[in-house]
Amino acid sequence: MLRSGKKLKIRNSKFILGNSLNELKLLDSDSVDMIFCDPPYFLQLNKELLRPDMSIVDGVKENWDKFSSYAEYDHFTNMWLKECKRILKKDGTIWLIGTYHNIYRLGFHLQNLNFWILNDIIWNKVNPLPNFKGTRFTNAHEVIIWASKSKKSKYTFNYHTMKKMNNNKQMRSDWSLKVCQGKERLKNQLKKTLHSTQKPEELLERIVLSSTKPGDFVLDPFFGTGTTGAVCKKLGRKFIGIESNLTYMKAAKKRILNVVPINTSEIEQSIKNNALKKIPFMDLLKKGLIKPGEKIFNSKEDIRAIILPNGNLKFKKQEGSIHKIGAYVQNKPACNGWTYWFVKFKDKKISINTHRNQLREASTSKE
Repeated sequence: MLRSGKKLKIRNSKFILGNSLNELKLLDSDSVDMIFCDPPYFLQLNKELLRPDMSIVDGVKENWDKFSSYAEYDHFTNMWLKECKRILKKDGTIWLIGTYHNIYRLGFHLQNLNFWILNDIIWNKVNPLPNFKGTRFTNAHEVIIWASKSKKSKYTFNYHTMKKMNNNKQMRSDWSLKVCQGKERLKNQLKKTLHSTQKPEELLERIVLSSTKPGDFVLDPFFGTGTTGAVCKKLGRKFIGIESNLTYMKAAKKRILNVVPINTSEIEQSIKNNALKKIPFMDLLKKGLIKPGEKIFNSKEDIRAIILPNGNLKFKKQEGSIHKIGAYVQNKPACNGWTYWFVKFKDKKISINTHRNQLREASTSKE
C-alpha cells in the first residue's frame, strides 16, 4: 500500500506520494532534463457549475485548488518554482500550463527567478466545454509557457522532429488538439471523471518529443493521474512523478504499468541525425562543390555576388555571410542564404541548399 512519502520505481522512473513542495526539496540539484508543471489553477469556484439541464459540470472543486488569497497562491508558486530551478540541469527546460486564472502569475514568478522564456504556446481546444450561462466568451484555450533555466542555456529543441510531425512544415505555437476524452479519460468506481484537469497524451507527446532526448529524465511535480509518466514510458524517457493524492497516484501507477513502449528508433535517429546536420557554407568550398571567385546569384539571376576564399560573399563593397549579403541585397533584416543563392554546377543552375543536403546525406551514411 502506498503511504505519504513512499517511493516506487518502474525501470529507473519514480513515483513519489507526498506534498509536492516537501518532496521537491529532497531531490538532487541539477538532476533532471525537463520539468512539466500543471499546478493548481486557483479557479476560485464558490459553488457548483450547472448545465442548462441542471446537471453538474465536473469542475475543479477539490481542496488542492483552494487557497485563501492571491498572496498565499503566489507564495506557494514562488516556492515550488525555486525548487524546480535548483533541480533542473543548466541546459534543461521547464513547461508550465494554465488558464487565465493563473498563467500570468506563473509567468511573473518564472521571469523573476531568471528563467528565460522561449515560447508561449496556445493550446486551442477543438472540443472545449461550452459557456452555459452565456455571460462570457467560451474558454477555448490554455496557455503553455516554455522556458530554459537561463538565457545562456543550450537547451534541446528537436526542430526537425516537430516539422516531420507537422507534415514537413514548421510547427507553430498554436496547437489545435482535443481535450482528454473517451477511453483515455480515467474514471472512478462510479464511472465519473477521476481527475477534472487530466491532460491529453497527444499534448504531452509534443512537449516531450520537442524538448527531450531518449533516456532523459522528466519531472512532473503535480503528477495527477500520470499522463506525463505514461507518455515518458511510451517514448523511452524516464520520469519522476510527485502527487499528494493517493487515489490519483494509484490510478497513475496502474495506468503506467499497462503502457507498452513504442519503437522510437526512427524518432531517435531523426533527433540524432538532425543534431549532426549543421553544414557550414565553407564545407562546400572544402569539398570542391564551389570555388573561390565563382559567381553566386539569386533565382532570377539579376543579383550576383562573388564567393571569397574565406567562405564569405562579396557584393560591390559589402562582404559577409550568405545570409548577411542575401539580406543586404534584398534590403531585408534577415535572409536564409541557403534557399536564396544559386550556382552553376555541370552547366545547370542549382540551389546551394542542394549541395548542403548532399553533404548531410553523406555525413549520415557514414554513421
